[in-house]
Amino acid sequence: MKIGDIEVDLKTPVVMTIVNVTPDSFFGGSRTVDRTAVERRIVEAVSEGCAMIDIGGYSTRPGAAPVDPEEEFRRVSLGVEAARAIAPNLPLSIDTFRASVVRRILDRFGPCIVNDISSGMLDPEMIATVASYGVPYIAMHSKGDPQTMQQLTEYEDLRREIETFFIERIAALDRAGVKEVVLDPGFGFAKTTEQNYRLLGCLGSFRALGRPLLAGLSRKSMIYRPLGISPDEALNGTTALHWECLRQGVSILRVHDTRAAVETVRLYECYKQALA
Repeated sequence: MKIGDIEVDLKTPVVMTIVNVTPDSFFGGSRTVDRTAVERRIVEAVSEGCAMIDIGGYSTRPGAAPVDPEEEFRRVSLGVEAARAIAPNLPLSIDTFRASVVRRILDRFGPCIVNDISSGMLDPEMIATVASYGVPYIAMHSKGDPQTMQQLTEYEDLRREIETFFIERIAALDRAGVKEVVLDPGFGFAKTTEQNYRLLGCLGSFRALGRPLLAGLSRKSMIYRPLGISPDEALNGTTALHWECLRQGVSILRVHDTRAAVETVRLYECYKQALA
């Protein structure tokens, strides 16, 4: 993956650390509402070995309150500016479904990955915008928006419907000229707990679409609800599921806990080498 002059080798899985410049993300440990907190989290993520940072200013947890574009831009700008100052050569991703936010951030700070929970379905200008800047794009499967998605969990064939969605999105991205696309099957987005585990079981099948896969299930309800715990207590379960994601060929783990994920990747690579 190439982001401006920076390249990331995805032959070995990498860790993307979440930096939420929000007051209401579902996991309290990821909330960084001011410059000091953002800087502290970025320094920690870099020291623990993250390969990239994903900065968001709009909580997309189910039922999250809407955030206006100007406030979202302010939050994301705060995070990107801090990251550029601390680690200027670290690849950054901006987590937004708004083309206007993408344009303003890239014009101000230069190339970043665009991580869109809607794959361009919530903003008709998104795909053309990403193509015009020539940056990598993470296309996630979901339905509706953060306010409606958990009422949209009906599927006749979950795997097939997600695959069809990705085939259609890839075709649209190819037509627009987007060169680098990563697929995120969207754990927790318009999916029940049971459906999330069915998705985990068929995750590797999406590799046949020829694009790298990203898994974002860190501390989500599919982990803490079956265990009867809170997101704060869900690191152990997250690590267990991360191993399965790696086993199925995921290239990017999007996480809250950098060190644990980096260590999981290292151990998985040791395991693979021992079997070779």
